[in-house]
Amino acid sequence: MTRTVADRTRTIIDREQLTDGAYAFGWSAVKRLPEPAAKVLGRRIADAVWKRRGKGVLRLEANLARVVPDATPQRLAQLSRAGMRSYVRYWMESFRLPAWSKERIRGGFAPADVHHLVDGLKSGRGVILALPHMGNYDLAGAWVTTKLGVPFTTVAERLKPESLYDRFVAYREGLGMEVLPHTGGAAFGILARRLRAGGLVCLVADRDLSASGIEVKFFGEAAKMPAGPAMLAVQTGAMLLPVTLWYDESSVMRGRVHPEIEVPQTGTRAEKAAAMTQGMADAFASGIADHPEDWHMLQRLWLGDLETGASGAGAVRDGASAGAGETERS
Repeated sequence: MTRTVADRTRTIIDREQLTDGAYAFGWSAVKRLPEPAAKVLGRRIADAVWKRRGKGVLRLEANLARVVPDATPQRLAQLSRAGMRSYVRYWMESFRLPAWSKERIRGGFAPADVHHLVDGLKSGRGVILALPHMGNYDLAGAWVTTKLGVPFTTVAERLKPESLYDRFVAYREGLGMEVLPHTGGAAFGILARRLRAGGLVCLVADRDLSASGIEVKFFGEAAKMPAGPAMLAVQTGAMLLPVTLWYDESSVMRGRVHPEIEVPQTGTRAEKAAAMTQGMADAFASGIADHPEDWHMLQRLWLGDLETGASGAGAVRDGASAGAGETERS
């Protein structure tokens, strides 16, 4: 028995070291490639992964089937292939972002309705940007710090090995972000202080399976999303602005800053947060429905899938937490 436990521990350590090595290679090697070569390599990797029909691809197709309920099997396959290309594009861009010039970052993102963000910051209320797993929110964040000159705070889930978490933190801090650890319970308080000072907080917020997640209707079925964005808005008076991102055939990522989700005038804090989280989910759904191939959800999301033990959990996109530090993808 002792040997079995030791063997399993050794396997976990080996896997963690392999994962850390893979990310280290990506940041050291991929960023040196010319951009056309990186695009070709990314597409080839995406197509190879898609053709293997692994758990992540199958889970992506199952999720897309809810987003596009009238899609034929052929259409779902097309969407999942495009989705994997979009997903790998995110990674190739992320590996290369530290080497991008400020001019390349400023020209790499073209959001619509950004006046919601600019006006919100000018108001001094503080702004919470809530995003789903769409497009490349690291690029969007770098654009905010570079183009708008606005620093912001986010939350990252602690990854194993610790060296991998440190890589993600260093990467994001290098793009101008303040990164708080998910663990420890202090993140919410720090985020609230930043908002009360008129600052900007950015949180990924379309998946939360913790006990504190708020149940919402998402594409007609029950799912859980983080309470953090809405609770921060209720507690601090900050503006809650959903953001959706997508790619087109150009080298520029597109996006939209959605109108503010206002705090309800009546109800308890919990009721207000629940109503606002549903509004956030509705905004996410509108953006995802328009660009389903750019929603990188390779994990189980809907409660019905979790209850039935549906397969296809897939790999976590990165370590970023999404609530006031309550989900995944770094």
